[in-house]
Amino acid sequence: MTIERVRTTKRSSPILRHNDTVYLTGQVGEGDTVAEQTRSCLARIDALLAEVGTDKSHLLQATIWLSDMGDYDEFNEVWDSWVPEGTAPVRSCGEVSVAKPEYRVEVIIIAAMPNS
Repeated sequence: MTIERVRTTKRSSPILRHNDTVYLTGQVGEGDTVAEQTRSCLARIDALLAEVGTDKSHLLQATIWLSDMGDYDEFNEVWDSWVPEGTAPVRSCGEVSVAKPEYRVEVIIIAAMPNS
């Protein structure tokens, strides 16, 4: 069993790889609108996945937190254009109070390594 923690701090590891599975901490984005925050958040996810040698075509699971479920359609417009056709992960979406009031979107990802 191999566990690799990337950029670990006292509180958290942004990326954790266990054998051929990659776990990301919840990612938030910047911007004034849900669409802007979603694009920023998904760009961060792309960068983190690339850092360990995988990408969004290997997503296994996504947990999505919105501060207001009224933003669901706006989020999905960006999400649907980001996920490669035919590779959608299992997904859950709910409404929560995220860490800071300015954050309207948080996405948690589990992905596989290529060829696993």
